[in-house]
Amino acid sequence: MLVTNTPHHTPATRRPAPAVVFTGPVFDSPVFERTGFDHPAFNLRGPDHALPVRKARAEHTERAVTAPRAVTAPSGVGARVRCSSCKMRELCLPAGLHPDEMASLEEMVYTRKKVRRGESLFHNGDAFNSLYAIRSGFFKTRVATDDGRDQVTGFHMAGELMGIDGIGAGSYNSDAIALEDSEVCVLPYTRLEALFNKFPVLQRHFHKVMSREIVRDHGVMLLLGSMRAEERLATFLLNLSKRFTARGYSASEFILRMTREEIGSYLGLKLETVSRTFSKFQDDGLLGVHQKHISIADITGLKNIMGQSAAAHA
Repeated sequence: MLVTNTPHHTPATRRPAPAVVFTGPVFDSPVFERTGFDHPAFNLRGPDHALPVRKARAEHTERAVTAPRAVTAPSGVGARVRCSSCKMRELCLPAGLHPDEMASLEEMVYTRKKVRRGESLFHNGDAFNSLYAIRSGFFKTRVATDDGRDQVTGFHMAGELMGIDGIGAGSYNSDAIALEDSEVCVLPYTRLEALFNKFPVLQRHFHKVMSREIVRDHGVMLLLGSMRAEERLATFLLNLSKRFTARGYSASEFILRMTREEIGSYLGLKLETVSRTFSKFQDDGLLGVHQKHISIADITGLKNIMGQSAAAHA
């Protein structure tokens, strides 16, 4: 029935719809962010398929009515960070923080930033103002050489800090590129320094993080200066295995987020050498390789390759 705008029929004022929080593998996908319920998973025909879609809409709408209102975040960043509930807190933060210390830290780390695959978090020469704690995803850092080539200087995963190299010079010394869709917590450095003065335990932890970076740089120098191709790749894979283990993942099964060419740039090897060494490790029964999926079949064998290097330089 058509309702006209007369004194007897005043249009009702529509209340704005509440924000709906979608969860699950389909709703969390980048495709759903762009398409909503036009996502391919919902592109179904017929009454038998329409019911689950209507049910999903109803369930999420009903859930939104009683859900607490989300914190409004600045444009381009995620909602307020809760360090106390982050699964990476044991890697980012010192153990045994007092609730007051945790609350102060959460007040400082007030934003998250999403970085799509292939996008830059910061560029070489950008003014330094923040450190970045990787909440999820994977990054590489690179610098341009004098002859115009890109030299990969590191690979960084969840639970690690980036941007430390900018503290001394006041500007970042490399480009940070996301190797997959990632998310970081933004740590404004001036506010971080204020917390160091207030909570010495945070400063001591930060010094430990910087020490780990120095040790890692020394390890790269050793890789490039004295090891054969097999030793370099074995060391690289074992280092990844150790870092994945610290995050609760498998020590022997993981996906390489970087390309063979990027591995070669980091290790100082040509692409052909990297591919040939992977094939040799597979033929020797050390690895199973399927595209970027790596399965370490013989960790002891990889360690023995490193042991040969140590014996040769003893």
